[in-house]
Amino acid sequence: MNIILLSGGSGKRLWPLSNDIRSKQFIKVFKNEAGTYESMIQRMYHNIKKVNKDSLITIATSKSQVSTIKNQIGEDVDISLEPCRKDTFPAIALATSYLHDIKKIGLDETVVVCPVDPYVEDAYFYTLEKLSQIASDSNYNLSLMGIKPTYPSEKYGYIIPENSQEISKVKMFKEKPSEEIAKKYISDGALWNGGVFAYKIGYLLEIAHQLIDFKDYSDLYNKYEMLEKISFDYAVVEKENQIQVIQYDGIWKDLGTWNTLTEAIEDSILGNGMQNETCENTHIINELDIPILCMGMRNAIIAASPDGILVTDKEQSSYIKPFVEQMNQQIMFSEKSWGSYRVIDVQDESLTILVSLNSHSQMQYHCHDYRDEIWNIISGEGRVIIDDVEKLVKTGDVITIPAGAKHTIIAESELKIIEVQFGKEISVQDKHKYEFTL
Repeated sequence: MNIILLSGGSGKRLWPLSNDIRSKQFIKVFKNEAGTYESMIQRMYHNIKKVNKDSLITIATSKSQVSTIKNQIGEDVDISLEPCRKDTFPAIALATSYLHDIKKIGLDETVVVCPVDPYVEDAYFYTLEKLSQIASDSNYNLSLMGIKPTYPSEKYGYIIPENSQEISKVKMFKEKPSEEIAKKYISDGALWNGGVFAYKIGYLLEIAHQLIDFKDYSDLYNKYEMLEKISFDYAVVEKENQIQVIQYDGIWKDLGTWNTLTEAIEDSILGNGMQNETCENTHIINELDIPILCMGMRNAIIAASPDGILVTDKEQSSYIKPFVEQMNQQIMFSEKSWGSYRVIDVQDESLTILVSLNSHSQMQYHCHDYRDEIWNIISGEGRVIIDDVEKLVKTGDVITIPAGAKHTIIAESELKIIEVQFGKEISVQDKHKYEFTL
């Protein structure tokens, strides 16, 4: 089974745990079978593999999310990198071209596309596999998964099937209606459009070549920034007549706000927190090292991270986005392919960061033009390379790196560093990368 997972978006509605790099699909709040917490993307990826271990999963995403994806899924994950955000059709066209030209998947092979962030049960993943099979075996150009509605929502588009069977030809689509009209659609057997569909690679590439002048994957990648920003629904679905739909009748939630997210969280307290007996329907999600005590709170959310602290009524949490958009704040936490970093102090001409490297991992070999750095090794062992000169380091060592010096560190064990940056122009843009092999 070939699957493209769409991983995009920014982190406005689940601030302060999400930001422009750490979107909602990367927040680890779901308890797995082992009793540890995992994110939406980990949950989706691992469940697809559990149903079909041979599935080829490609994640379509932006450059800012690659390090986090590799941190959570692994270095070997297949990624279709989008040079910039251009909505779903360009992203899907690029990922499909990647499968054909880079992964050498044939034109007659079927691909299933689905978002990375719905909250679903096991039956969803078996329906994905069935969707792939019916798309492969039928003469329909598009095969959709329709979600059986649980209430008349104004947030979703509706798929109108020709009959009530599990698999049916699609009669028509209806965009986000009023609640009253949605009730009528549901009574007529309509399904929610959950953004899950399947097609054969040749079909999609033919449409892509009709709409975009490109030769192959590399050419499309190089032209990506010039492409029209357009959704897959507008570019493909609305113009296609040969569409079938398979029903999914199970748990499916769009966890796009704090209110809906906490409905799916098993524990009322994640992290260092306490509630007294007068609290009702209240969640604490705390990523800080300091405790949170909650008393007498009802229907509330308290979320804390290095990026900030949110205290909100659950219903009001849906209106957070315009307030977060007014904030102009440096990102204080990020997961990288080699580990993570957490900003612990910000001054006008200095930045202090706690850097955590996983065992046997390595930072990119790089340099900075406008800042000096001092690395204080607070635990673990490793090797530092500065301008191609290697030095062993251990707990208590202090390394000085002047501006312009190429440098990296290789962790022999789990390694923690207090990094202090000094300079008048400290920014993430001040970085030059170089090739380096272990």
